[in-house]
Amino acid sequence: MVLSYLLFSILHFFQFVLAITVCGLYGADIDRTRKAGGQADGKWVYAVVVGGISAVTTLLYWIPFILRFALIWAWNLILFILWIALFGLFGGMYIHEDPNGNGDIQRMKNAVWVVLASAILWLIGVIAHFIYWWGHRERHTRFTSRAKV
Repeated sequence: MVLSYLLFSILHFFQFVLAITVCGLYGADIDRTRKAGGQADGKWVYAVVVGGISAVTTLLYWIPFILRFALIWAWNLILFILWIALFGLFGGMYIHEDPNGNGDIQRMKNAVWVVLASAILWLIGVIAHFIYWWGHRERHTRFTSRAKV
């Protein structure tokens, strides 16, 4: 059990780092727009919200024994879907864009790959948490379903 907690903690650490990185990358544009007197674009707000929710989730996962809850893998699946949607949104905008020396576009191109890496880590988390839950779920007898096996 200690090994699995350690491995999950390492996974959650990297998920946390990427979530905070995404918040910083997209939050810089939101702050720049705010300082210029404009309204923040909803796409960038969505990126920061997904990064923030993911960061808070990983902090909660560092609490011992929280991983035994049945819906952890389902919540990770929801976060994975949010990350993939974020990748699709910004990937469509920036993957094929030529920066031509523009540092902001190059930063956004790099941010797209950070988002994809985070989505992959959340997919790994979905699979790992499902396997962990499946192996540690409460089992009952076949006929009466009252006795624990």
